Amino acid sequence: MSPFSYTHFLVTFPAEFVAHVEINRPQKLNAFVEGMWLELRAIFDRLSSDPSVRAVVLSGAGPKAFTAGLDVQAASSGGALGPNSDDEAPSDGARTAAKLRRHIFEFQDCITSVERCEKPVICVLHGHSLGLAIDLSLAADIRLCAADTRFAVKEVDIGLAADIGTLSRLPKAVASASWVKDVALSARVWGADEALRVGFVSAVLPGKEAAVAEALRMARVVAGKSPVAVQGSKEILNYSRDHPVADGLRYTAVWNSAALQSADVLEAMRAGMQRGTPRFEKL
Repeated sequence: MSPFSYTHFLVTFPAEFVAHVEINRPQKLNAFVEGMWLELRAIFDRLSSDPSVRAVVLSGAGPKAFTAGLDVQAASSGGALGPNSDDEAPSDGARTAAKLRRHIFEFQDCITSVERCEKPVICVLHGHSLGLAIDLSLAADIRLCAADTRFAVKEVDIGLAADIGTLSRLPKAVASASWVKDVALSARVWGADEALRVGFVSAVLPGKEAAVAEALRMARVVAGKSPVAVQGSKEILNYSRDHPVADGLRYTAVWNSAALQSADVLEAMRAGMQRGTPRFEKL
């Protein structure tokens, strides 16, 4: 397999079956330009099918930000927020809307690639974690943050409704609809303690280094489990979140009718009885 070499991301493999993806534009607070979200999708689509990867950690390079969100300056000068400069610019509102809709769908799909990834993704937030940071982290499976993290759903401050995932996923990630509307409608900043209190993150660590270390520890634990069981659990949890309980139970039964035939079940039982460490084949 060719090396994971990208312009705006660093991809490393710090432990067996564990990948670490870092957003790597620290001089711009890891703010996203279009090429970055296209790279993001390429990376996570590749990790999803890589049998040598069982868990992924996602973080931001540099001390100041996970990501400050969309690079508004770049987007305003030729991107989705800027004037249409195509030689074949749509001639009316309906055609302009069709072009924008396709653009938004592609952007959404790039962020959804994190959720779609078959492997569990642990997201580490620190410093500035604004706008797109919320969209991106909500697509992950587990969120941790450093004590210095400052969060905000910033889109209303630039005149639009968040359209890349926050308004669809945030209400399902925390228990309070009132709190979701509070932060989405006001664009106010909230901190790590509040994020922990409402359940947006699982844990707050003293700093970025400690948060990344904890995420890597968790990833190693997950990577040591049966990949059939772990990937099946992620699939079923995500399906059940979006469907009635009865549908989730039926989906689980159908899924496990195949998964229970895996050799991983016997290997896990053998290791448990012998108090040893199970070794599972790549998936």
